[in-house]
Amino acid sequence: MSRDAKYAETGAREAATGSTALATKTKPDADTDAPADADDEPATDPLSWLPLSGGAKKAAEWISVVLAIWLLLNAVGMIGAGFKMAAGDQAKELFSFAENPFVGLAVGILATAIMQSSSTTTSITVGMIAGGLPLEVAVPMLFGANIGTTVTSTLVALGLSGNKQQFHRAFSMATVHDFYNLLALAIFFPLEIFTGFLSKVSGVFAGSLAGEGDGVLAGIFDAIGNGVDAITEPLVNLATLIVSPLGDVWGGIVLAVGGVALILVVIGFIGKMLSALLVGRAQEMLHAALGRGPVTGILSGAVITTAVQSSSTTTSLTVPLAASGKFKVKELFPFVVGANIGTTITGLIAAFSASGVEAESAMQGALVHTMFNVFGALVIMSLPFLRAIPPKGADWLATMADKNKWYVFLWVGGVFFALPLLAVLITNVFF
Repeated sequence: MSRDAKYAETGAREAATGSTALATKTKPDADTDAPADADDEPATDPLSWLPLSGGAKKAAEWISVVLAIWLLLNAVGMIGAGFKMAAGDQAKELFSFAENPFVGLAVGILATAIMQSSSTTTSITVGMIAGGLPLEVAVPMLFGANIGTTVTSTLVALGLSGNKQQFHRAFSMATVHDFYNLLALAIFFPLEIFTGFLSKVSGVFAGSLAGEGDGVLAGIFDAIGNGVDAITEPLVNLATLIVSPLGDVWGGIVLAVGGVALILVVIGFIGKMLSALLVGRAQEMLHAALGRGPVTGILSGAVITTAVQSSSTTTSLTVPLAASGKFKVKELFPFVVGANIGTTITGLIAAFSASGVEAESAMQGALVHTMFNVFGALVIMSLPFLRAIPPKGADWLATMADKNKWYVFLWVGGVFFALPLLAVLITNVFF
């Protein structure tokens, strides 16, 4: 039996039993199972309480996913409508504190690290753009969302700290994502600040994708946008009517906060449902794709993350795989690069809920996030000296963590909290 077939069979068996433990020649280590079992435990199915089984249960699960996506679109619309009510024409003044791009970057990092979902941060940001938030303020927030989401895998790796060898491999796998995103940020953040490269490129396509341009493509996306408006406007208008007695400012705040709360609930639900529905297949695809080169790994990561709508879920799957020793970090590295690309679909979906003059700006913001990840993959993965940096950096940090676990907490606290605050402090003092 070939290696790929063997791994595919192993993935299918794990999905069937609800266990993500990877068999080794020795007795399986309990710590190795811990982080993966947390994601694949059948009890995490939000619809486990339904008295259904078989095909009826599957149908109900897929219908619930469709309804959740509908609610996600409505939630983004509520944020945009609420932000527009509260801010009016003063959106730029309201977010003047974030005009410094480092402040916007810090907001994106901190928000995503706390909420543990870059999809949530990008959806909220796109909704705010639709409500009048200036694009130059929003773009650094979208960059920050990429950094904040990587803390999940780092925390998952801590579950393997009882076994030194497994922890080294797991922590190295977790932090390779950190180093990659930091490297992409180091390349494209200054480029965007000084040239507006991504904003300009995304602006070329945003009009057509938002249905504001001419031609067949614009007509197709205009029809999609009109369809989204048709299914979201009734609920958004109803919510707006309910809060209108509070006045524009407080009514808008309540509407926007309600949209944020709904996004938090809905994205969590979608992630759990799609993980329960697709994680077994996702693992089979992962096993089949690894070892066939970086392009296949990137495509697999993008496809699987688009399916489960959670880069945290897909990248966390790689931690126990690396810990088992079955795969090297270099083999798994392209997969997490692809996960970065796949997670951007949520922002693009959210952008379709925008309408009016802000629709093009919302689409442009979503495209900036997508292009940041696509161009980052093209530049870093195509240049050998850049491609080697994340694995080497992750291995160095894992070696330091082997000596003292405090390096783990210093890394998490430094990258995801102290560094953003320090950047804000320095820029406020010297600029």
